[in-house]
Amino acid sequence: MKHWVENVADSLSERNVEKHVIASGTSISGSIHIGNSCDVFIANAVTKALKNTGAPAEVIWIADDYDPLRKVPYPLPESYEKYLGIPYAHIPCPEDCCANFVEHFQKPFLDTLDDFGISLKIYSGEKMYKKGIYNDYIRISLEKAPKIREIFNQYRENPLADDWLPYNPICQECGRINTTFAYGHDGDMVHYRCQCGHEGSMDIKSGEGKLTWRVEWAARWKILKITCEPFGKDHAASGGSYDVSSIISKEIFNYEAPYPVPYEWITLKGDAMSKSKGVFFTPGQWLEIGAPETLNYFIFRSKPLKHKDFNPEMPFLDFIDQYDRIERIYYGVEEPASQKEEEKSRKIYEISQIELKDKMPFQPSYRFMTVAYQIADGDIERIFEILKKNSQLPKGMNNLEDLSEEDLNRLQMRMNHVKNWLDKYAPQFVKFQVMKKIPKLPLGEDQTAFLFKLADLLDEKDFTAEELHDEMYNLLREFDMKPQKAFQAIYKTIIGKKQGPRAASFVLSLDKDFIVKRFRREA
Repeated sequence: MKHWVENVADSLSERNVEKHVIASGTSISGSIHIGNSCDVFIANAVTKALKNTGAPAEVIWIADDYDPLRKVPYPLPESYEKYLGIPYAHIPCPEDCCANFVEHFQKPFLDTLDDFGISLKIYSGEKMYKKGIYNDYIRISLEKAPKIREIFNQYRENPLADDWLPYNPICQECGRINTTFAYGHDGDMVHYRCQCGHEGSMDIKSGEGKLTWRVEWAARWKILKITCEPFGKDHAASGGSYDVSSIISKEIFNYEAPYPVPYEWITLKGDAMSKSKGVFFTPGQWLEIGAPETLNYFIFRSKPLKHKDFNPEMPFLDFIDQYDRIERIYYGVEEPASQKEEEKSRKIYEISQIELKDKMPFQPSYRFMTVAYQIADGDIERIFEILKKNSQLPKGMNNLEDLSEEDLNRLQMRMNHVKNWLDKYAPQFVKFQVMKKIPKLPLGEDQTAFLFKLADLLDEKDFTAEELHDEMYNLLREFDMKPQKAFQAIYKTIIGKKQGPRAASFVLSLDKDFIVKRFRREA
């Protein structure tokens, strides 16, 4: 069984090229999130798969920083509406912390790439135009404008004007690029008019303008010798950008279009990600609550055109449980449900890894750590003891000193992830604090009797979580109590709430003397 990334690599291997160039690109219209950065993660995975077959390959990333601002991104003020239509590269930094608007939104994303093990060559759209890299392709496009219009009109309800040119100068008067209309040219001089009322001419060699998108896309395929490119499903629609650019690439620039890898958009809690509305989740935010491999797993656990929804709240715990399970299956620690599940899990896990380890990494349960962290108030030694009490450690691991440096780092990393998740995304019912004094919450006589009997059991012997769970249910039958009523008594007495973590594990995670006295109403 092969992963779909490997199938893409196999298809590319059939192409007779010296080196594969896998392109990714992002419009710098605001914060770069896990949705519009999928290009980069997919391109990186395909490149690794190609290299595994011995094929030369590299990842490149093009910052589309010469596009016009169409909406003010969150959290910028409405005053930024004055920059609508102006190329991103010409807009000032909103916080005076970077050179401009582009660097402000680009830098946080680029700073995460090392964490994800991604190494790529970076191109700037603006700089490519300023350096004259597109000049010959602009000249070809202007000369062959009638043919390009004909290609465009095949997919348009309303045909382009007879004098339309596939080029947008930046207006010398208002600085906008999406309000200009180029209608004629003499050599390198392009004549245009702008909606602001200005008419003028500009030299393409100045770099103060750009090819219209679908022509630019085709041109850069040839310029950068791109052989494969992932992109959002909107570009892949019938008659969309990829279809039109592919024809232009072949008929205007005499270049075979790259192998396409379209992907479905990622939604956030069911909503489409939107930079202008502030509905997005960045790779940097992901690294606050999860290991980089888990984002890879999120992207690569299903085919690229399958819908993906991300929710950083309670469903995130289920997601991490799933990741941990395929890790255990990969290393043979857990039995899969079937051979098919084993083969699928192994492939997904391999594709998700930045660097495969020879042995099973230390894997403290993320879900259990949300409880342990709050009980121990973030103290690593106390957390370790809680993990030990609840059989959450590998055999032979009895003291914190028994952890290798790598295991200790992994424990610390998961602690940090759990802390950030609790601080930023955990629902209120997950959060708790062990009360220093007995909460003044009413308990029924049967609840009080249940706690006293439970305290006696805990005082008599040590239990595993499973054993204590069974004993609790024996008591429930003895007192003829419903589980909800009994567990409420436990939570009210310890954390002053009606609900909390799994009762047996929770009780065993606390100091035995403390819990016995608390259940006996002594402390």
